[in-house]
Amino acid sequence: MIQLREVSKSFDGGYSYAVKDLSMDVAEGETVVLLGSSGCGKTTTLKMINRLIEPTSGLISVGGQDVTSQEPVLLRRKIGYVFQEIGLFPHMTIEQNIGIVPKLLGWDKNRRRLRACELLELMGLDPGVFANRYPDELSGGQQQRVGVARALSANPNYLLMDEPFGALDALTRDTLQQELLSLKERLKKTIIFVTHDIFEAITLGDRIAILHEGKLEQIGTKDEVYNHPASQFVAELFSKPAKQLATFKEMT
Repeated sequence: MIQLREVSKSFDGGYSYAVKDLSMDVAEGETVVLLGSSGCGKTTTLKMINRLIEPTSGLISVGGQDVTSQEPVLLRRKIGYVFQEIGLFPHMTIEQNIGIVPKLLGWDKNRRRLRACELLELMGLDPGVFANRYPDELSGGQQQRVGVARALSANPNYLLMDEPFGALDALTRDTLQQELLSLKERLKKTIIFVTHDIFEAITLGDRIAILHEGKLEQIGTKDEVYNHPASQFVAELFSKPAKQLATFKEMT
């Protein structure tokens, strides 16, 4: 489980807050989507969980342990992190990119190679074709699959995903969303997924946490937030896709 208790983050000594008094739980094996517009605190929250950013106040625990009691580098090795920018090392092969964390953990070369091949197959990429290629030889969708494989390389229980499909075209994005759902069913990972796209949140989240100006407006299933909005902001947020769906149905 990932737990946040009254977590706040200020970058200017308390004059303003990127995140304010955020409390929520993410159960084992659950996918919670952090939904909101740019600047609402989604990425800041994600970075506080693995201590890329330190909270100003509050408590964050992962697997029952306070993250501030753990050495940051060791904590991050236990939590997979997928970025929108992907961040593959261009001078390394795909196999080497996937094997970065296992290498830091002391895995031998053969074990790293076997794990990379296993994960490439899991991502739908033929190891015989892709293992020895370099990132610039792959499409954006293929690179993102490698990014997910790298995050899973040391078999972490937790996966943090920061708008990983945001820079991709709509068709590739839809495909990867469905692949992530399938992957989730097979691996049973605990996932926090950041997006500003309502349809992506509805597709992927067991529950959706709506953030606005650093505060949690509501957290619940898609039916709960859609049918029983906790605030005017949530009601207005979900009225837009409802209108879009209604218009689409009329056109078709």
